[in-house]
Amino acid sequence: MYEVTSDNRLKSLIVVGDRVLIRPKSPSERTNSGLYLPATVTEREQVQSGYVIKVGPGYPIPVAAEDEPWKETEEKVKYMPLQSKEGDVAIYLQRNAIDLEYDGQKYVIVPQSSILMLERSEDLFD
Repeated sequence: MYEVTSDNRLKSLIVVGDRVLIRPKSPSERTNSGLYLPATVTEREQVQSGYVIKVGPGYPIPVAAEDEPWKETEEKVKYMPLQSKEGDVAIYLQRNAIDLEYDGQKYVIVPQSSILMLERSEDLFD
């Protein structure tokens, strides 16, 4: 079980824009027929799955201009939120993923557009 809690460093990470931080599920080492696969084969499959750990704020939405554009106003950015939520299981395209390692754990960062499907459930972290 690995989640974002107050005592781990994942809480301090900020995911930017329309990106999603995913902890990949460990791939199966064997095929259905019983053949053992090397790690290079299972890591390079086109479609992978994993747990959504953190989600960015979403797509920025332009703010409508007021009728007096010469007035100085504070720019407030609004975002259209993403469909992904922390704890979802995501099926995503590996070719758009950026691999990284943080605190000894492997993660990938993918744009929302690379996520093909989400599964939402209560006890995903087993």
